[in-house]
Parts: sequence; C-alpha cells; structure tokens
Amino acid sequence: MSEASAAAPVRVLIVDDEPLARTHLRSLLEARTDVTVIGECGDGASAVRRILDDSPDLVLLDVQMPELDGLGVVRHLGPNRMPATVFVTAYDQHAIAAFEVHALDYILKPVNRARFKKAIDRVVELLRQKATTEQRSALARLVEEIGGERSVLERFTVKVGERMIYLKVADIDWIEAANDVVKLHVGKQVLEHRVTLSQLEQRLPKKFARIHRSTIVNVERIREFQAWFNGDWLVILVDGTKLQSGKSYRARVRELMGT
Repeated sequence: MSEASAAAPVRVLIVDDEPLARTHLRSLLEARTDVTVIGECGDGASAVRRILDDSPDLVLLDVQMPELDGLGVVRHLGPNRMPATVFVTAYDQHAIAAFEVHALDYILKPVNRARFKKAIDRVVELLRQKATTEQRSALARLVEEIGGERSVLERFTVKVGERMIYLKVADIDWIEAANDVVKLHVGKQVLEHRVTLSQLEQRLPKKFARIHRSTIVNVERIREFQAWFNGDWLVILVDGTKLQSGKSYRARVRELMGT
C-alpha cells in the first residue's frame, strides 16, 4: 500500500454495487482538496484487482454486495494488504457495534454529509501520520469476529428510480426470484433488488421461510394453508396473496404448519 505524503492528495477507490451510491460518494469527495478519486468498482472481485494494481491509499468499501462482499474483499486480500478502509454499510446494530469496538471508520447508508466528512477527516489525518498499522490489526480482528458469517439483515437500501429507499426487512411480505434480481413485495409496492434469492436468503431473519425455489415468505404474513396438488400447498397471506409451495420445500411448509 502506498503512504500518503503531506503534499499529495489521498488516492481514493470507491467500491459499491449501486451506481447511484458511487456517484453520491464521488460528489462528496470532489469538494475536498486533500483527496482524489482514482476509480470506482461495482463489485468485490474487481475491487480486489484494482487494489492490487493501483494501491490506493483509501478504499470506501460497501459491506453489502452480491457475490464477494466488503468483508470478503478484506478476507481475500488479507488485512496486511488492505489500504486504509472506511466501510459504507446498512448493517444492523450488532455489526455497527463491532466496527466501533475495533475503532474502524464506517458510514451508514443513506450517507449523511456531516458523518461522511468526519470519517474522511479522521482517516486522512491518520494517513498523514502514517498510522496504518493499528487499522490493519483492527481489520484482522473485525474479520475474525463478524467476517466468518454474514450478519442478519435488519434493513438495507433499494434503488427506486433515482432514489435510494431505506427498507426495513420486517416490512417485506414475500420475495420472488426474477433472473438475477429479486422482487420484494412490500404491501402494494414491488421493489427490485440486484441480488440472487439464495444470497438474500442467507442474510434474512428466521421469520422468513423459503417455500419454493423462487419464493420466500415472511411467516408473520401467513393467514392459512390450503392443500394443493401432488402434496404441495397454497400458502395464503393476510392480504389474500396465494403462493404455491414446491416439492423440495414440503418439509419446511409442514414445519410452518406445526405438523
């Protein structure tokens, strides 16, 4: 990793899978004279390659990304090869507490301008002092504590047009797979999010159950079950929505029924 000198601006790499989020972070950095953006990455794999090729001084790293997430980037490179890192996250309070315990900088989504400035001010000062050893040790401890398992989601951001919706997971009624995105059914709204159903399933609370290869349901929204053909079931939600179970998930449905 290159060290920032007192005269040279800190070289920053932005890593986030949402183009709108990357644009917002870049716009916040452009107002500063002590940093310069050297590039953007939309996924963890390209971030790893860019860090190895360009040795940025600082990485603004989205924690929640499909495939290789932010903590996966740290694990892949190893803390000793990671530049100074500021995490950008919509994680729950357990994970936030871990960042704070290890004195690692983080910024919550949606990004607040004042909080962003405070985090960048701090890390730029540390780089000026060449105080990176402590952060590398903190990264190693963080990966050991929460990097081995994905934290349960409580909320996350979903892009809707030019807006970023901060969505509570508990508000989701059911989820369906649609190629490389999922459709989140929230009341009468249907929001698309770029992640696979299996990836999202790993992060959902226990009150969400997969009843079909393309369907996950919030069990608190289930009103009744009706027998269907060939041993399958219709799962009927409180709003009248009917979801069909799949053969591979019959045992899970019976578990939900308590039978």
